[in-house]
Amino acid sequence: MRALFIFPHPDDESYGPGRFMHSLQRQGHEVYLLTLTRGEATKQRFRLGVDKAEMGRIRYGEMLNVQKTLNIRQMDVWDFPDSGLKDMDPRELEKAIRAHLDKTDPDVIITYPVHGISGFYDHLVCHALVKRVFVEWREERDRPKRLAFFGPTEEQAAQSTWFPLKGLKEDDIDCVVTVEAGDIEANKRALDCYKSYKETNDNSGIKDMLSPEMYFEFFGESFDPPLNDIFGKM
Repeated sequence: MRALFIFPHPDDESYGPGRFMHSLQRQGHEVYLLTLTRGEATKQRFRLGVDKAEMGRIRYGEMLNVQKTLNIRQMDVWDFPDSGLKDMDPRELEKAIRAHLDKTDPDVIITYPVHGISGFYDHLVCHALVKRVFVEWREERDRPKRLAFFGPTEEQAAQSTWFPLKGLKEDDIDCVVTVEAGDIEANKRALDCYKSYKETNDNSGIKDMLSPEMYFEFFGESFDPPLNDIFGKM
């Protein structure tokens, strides 16, 4: 099966479902990653003394190492403006994402839930864009079969001392997947690839938050009890 992960920034995959991506690839599924920006607007550029263009190059280089670490089959990193997606004509972004779906033809798309976990504007825009394209594309081609939103549970989100987070409500969780210890270790190595964010990663305690259980909400579907396979019952 083929899974496409769509996020706005470099490191969204490693702060989020990196261990799940590694697990899928290990099981023989095809994993694709699309990142809408190069994350050049990060404040880390001030610490490093570089401009946005150079920061984007740095983060892209880090992502190439992440791709190898998580064994991602194909990774595409676009150059739309970081922290500027909300100011763009959404039709331009939707057209680009739709063309990417035509090329990759995924069975399942995974992206942020409606609250974006962190509430960052680019996360919210990404959710809305992907959902809109998914609905239109599936009406025409009956694919992809599923749109999934990943996130921590509300209980897990409340434990964050680094940044206020929002989690998935218990009633909204349609799938719970358990990954192996090796997948978690791969996720930690992926985080280490972001050397420009080492201090932030260390201070956030993110590595201690990488639980074996991964939680997903399905758009337009409901399963109680939750499935244990993101491709189940499609």
